Amino acid sequence: QEAYYSALGVISGFHTANGIAGDLGGGSLELIDINREAIGDGITLPLGGLRLQDMAKNSLAQAQKIARQELARAKLLKGGQGRVFYAVGGTWRNLARLHMEMNNYPLGIMHHYEISADSAQTFLRQVAKGEVEKVRGIEGVSKNRRSLLPYGAVVLQEIMSAMQPSKIIVSAQGVREGFLYSLLDAEEQKADPLISAAEELALLRSRSVHHAHDLVEWTGKAFKAFGIDETEDETRYRHAACLLADIGWRAHPEYRGRQSLNIIAHASFIGVDHPGRAYLALANAYRHDGIFNDGIAPEIKALAPPRLLERARVLAAMMRVVYLLTAAMPGVMPRLKWESRGNGALALVLPASLSDLYGERPAGRLAQLARITNRRLVLAVEGGPSVSVK
Repeated sequence: QEAYYSALGVISGFHTANGIAGDLGGGSLELIDINREAIGDGITLPLGGLRLQDMAKNSLAQAQKIARQELARAKLLKGGQGRVFYAVGGTWRNLARLHMEMNNYPLGIMHHYEISADSAQTFLRQVAKGEVEKVRGIEGVSKNRRSLLPYGAVVLQEIMSAMQPSKIIVSAQGVREGFLYSLLDAEEQKADPLISAAEELALLRSRSVHHAHDLVEWTGKAFKAFGIDETEDETRYRHAACLLADIGWRAHPEYRGRQSLNIIAHASFIGVDHPGRAYLALANAYRHDGIFNDGIAPEIKALAPPRLLERARVLAAMMRVVYLLTAAMPGVMPRLKWESRGNGALALVLPASLSDLYGERPAGRLAQLARITNRRLVLAVEGGPSVSVK
């Protein structure tokens, strides 16, 4: 039953979980197979940190033997080869905290923290020696948690040996969150947790949530017009970034980008990995502080691959164009159309009724978008003037 609720906790915290979840408590270890919403075989083993320490009589060598013997019963681990191992529970979260400290990781968000298989093996061998006080970064782990770290490391070593996972991902969601998730109706369970949280923030902090929805729709069409492809997660992240695009409007203009970035980068979001979190934060920061401002949050930029960094800049450049034209008023954006012109040019066409918006500043913002996308862009009025910005 604990394994089942642990599985639901992981399912609730990840958009598409696929692997083996392991919930390590003080008395037991629950292992269970997860594939999206499907829950497979599960097992409970007497390998909780306190119990293992007691059974092994404080011997780490004996603890390793016990862990290996017990995990031999968990046949489901063989089915996890090449998939993700989701680590749940306080001891493993503290191991991850130590790994963060050792590697000077720039974001102190535990949920969805990833450790590669190779990095995990080296790290776990060091901790399993039992001399945790000598491990660099141990100051980041509370003293009353340190004694169980070697036992958690031993169990995780043996799981990795039996399972051969592609990587370890830490889940902050476990049994309690899984039980609460089980109380939701089917429709609520299907809701995307990232989009739900972004929607709530948009309602609380933005000038118009309807404008945010316009932005989601308009940028989707714009990405297609520019030939920018997106994965399923990239589409979700763009959606969330658009919902969050105006949450800093109440701040002083000099601090909107920084404040928005801090709120988003450190929010208690689930359903998003750390590179995706960086995408959300940077798109908002670039929107306020300029897409060519290379001094923006280097520690957050380090989390995102070049592909996401590029898309964050492009999305921000589009936001800078349409916020100038709409002033965050809903209903305007759907009237702004992209049209193909000769010589590969792409025109942003304003309806004649909005011709007063045509001018130097919108053309300047469009020129920034042209530069970042390497496209020839035109600002035009339906049946009226046009200006090429590249």
